Amino acid sequence: MSNYKRLFLNDYKYVFITVVTYNRMPILIDNIDLLKQSIKHAHLKYSFNIVAISVMPDHLHLIIKLDNINDYPKIMYSIKYYFSRHIRIQDLQLSESKLKKGKKGVWQRRYWEHTIRDENDLYKHLDYIHFNPVKHKLVSSLMDYKYSTFEKFVKLGFYEKDWCNFGDKNQINDLDFE
Repeated sequence: MSNYKRLFLNDYKYVFITVVTYNRMPILIDNIDLLKQSIKHAHLKYSFNIVAISVMPDHLHLIIKLDNINDYPKIMYSIKYYFSRHIRIQDLQLSESKLKKGKKGVWQRRYWEHTIRDENDLYKHLDYIHFNPVKHKLVSSLMDYKYSTFEKFVKLGFYEKDWCNFGDKNQINDLDFE
């Protein structure tokens, strides 16, 4: 039994979460519709909104706004469980021992979370989420990446469409939430 504990700060409503696939298997983009269905399924059970998200091939970052801070472990369990239950076995690279045991090995066991404590903290994490595709060299311009909320934030006036293509990178490179 693990003595791992999560911190629940009742006066806060935003949580930044990083979830990584098992052995960093690059399965998320190829199964993006299933990931969306998994999130919708969790919405049926729990009250939350995704403020920002960036899905990489082998991990995702998101900020969720919760009605009840105690729900985020249940939300993450629901998303991971639904995705694991419905992914096609041929999309996974499983060892023979895992197959014999009937395990899918889709996600790393744990995920990283951080309760957002103030506006500056929120902005830092929004920047990190939206910078992630450039950090991982998936695109050079964030407007080219369709698996994040960056374009939505541009339309809302939060970012310029060429944000982080030049000097902005230096401020974000110091952040590391993986």
